[in-house]
Order: sequence, then C-alpha cells, then structure tokens
Amino acid sequence: MAFRPLTARAPSVLLREAKPLKAIFSHAQRLGHLQRLVESQLQPAAREHCHVASWREGNLLLIVTDGHWATRLRYQQKRLQRQLMAFDEFASLTRIQFKVQPPTVQQGAVGHTMDLSANAAETIQATADGISDPGLRAALERLAAHAKPKA
Repeated sequence: MAFRPLTARAPSVLLREAKPLKAIFSHAQRLGHLQRLVESQLQPAAREHCHVASWREGNLLLIVTDGHWATRLRYQQKRLQRQLMAFDEFASLTRIQFKVQPPTVQQGAVGHTMDLSANAAETIQATADGISDPGLRAALERLAAHAKPKA
C-alpha cells in the first residue's frame, strides 16, 4: 500500500471549502466586523486598548489592556451600550463586560536602546576603577561603554 499525498491547494480555497477552517475564518471575520463597530464608538486613544473577545446572547465581552482603560470604559459603559445598540448587529445588547488582560509582549521592550550621558559614563567608569571584584568591575565597564559619543 503506497502513500499518495493529497494535491496542494491554495490557502484561499481551503478557507472557503474546508469546514473547520471555514467556520474559524467566518468567526474571525465576524469578530473583525464587530471590532470595527466598537472602535467607531470609542475615543481614539482607547481604540488600541480595547478588543472584542466575544458576542453571545446579548453579552459583549471586551478585553482591555490595563485597569486604567477598564475603569475609563466602565464610566462610559451606558453611553457605549446605547450607541452600540443603534447598530443592527448589537440590537439585542444587554450587557457589556470588561476583562483586563495585559498584552503578552511589551511593545516598548523591543528595540530598546540605552541612552547614557558622557558624565554618567565617566562616573560609572570611576566607580569601576575602584572595584576589586573582577566580575562587577567588568559589568560596570560594559555599562560605561554605552555612553553617547561626544559630538
């Protein structure tokens, strides 16, 4: 019995025809549409901090990046609910829930560069010169090497 691999199919064909993938793709498109509707009613600053997680039986669950934004949105909950109910998609909206879930990757951590003044570098180097522990001395010297070059 020889193994015959299936012929390769384009991803777009798989998304349209394979039942499990079709259901997932359809659900993702629906959530994307609901996200755009919710964003249209949020303050511009709040849009990046609030994401639609689910919409079931009149209950809208929004994921918020931190407690600060969750509190601000809870103060605006009644207004937001009234505005969303104007859309056909949210006509049966009875409750909005906010769940705080910090992002898994800190956006500021990527590509972080250390800015160290020349004066700070000189102070760190002077401290390193007075240290007898070779490991600590080497670490301080590496830190002092991060100084901006004098222009």
